[in-house]
Amino acid sequence: MKYKIYTDGACSGNPGPGGWAAIILVNDKVQDMLSGNEKNTTNNQMELMAPIKAIEKFKKKSEISIFTDSTYVRDGITTWIKQWEKNGWKTTSKKPVKNKDLWKKLKILSSKHSIKWVWVKGHAHNKYNNLVDEIAQEAIKK
Repeated sequence: MKYKIYTDGACSGNPGPGGWAAIILVNDKVQDMLSGNEKNTTNNQMELMAPIKAIEKFKKKSEISIFTDSTYVRDGITTWIKQWEKNGWKTTSKKPVKNKDLWKKLKILSSKHSIKWVWVKGHAHNKYNNLVDEIAQEAIKK
């Protein structure tokens, strides 16, 4: 079975209260909607929490396409992470990688599945990206 997951994170202030959301689709039908929040976080942390929490729902190896409007998440997990690991979790400017714990967790979870990371334009005409954004915004208020 193939799955599609739309993810988003949001923050009111950066840092500040934040929310994340994920929508899991099977055959283009909503199977599950997840969300959560943190009292004091960053937008990037919430962008990372959304795919982490969604992937955690899958107990068996699955084929998943994850749609995100965050180039930080997509580029981080597909490209940058390899160099960070080689450099002892330092950036090219020799600074510690921010959110290292979340990146490590995302990598471990991702390695258990076949995942395609897809960037989508935020706040455009994408039904599920807009919906996941709304849910993440609502999660901040909870």
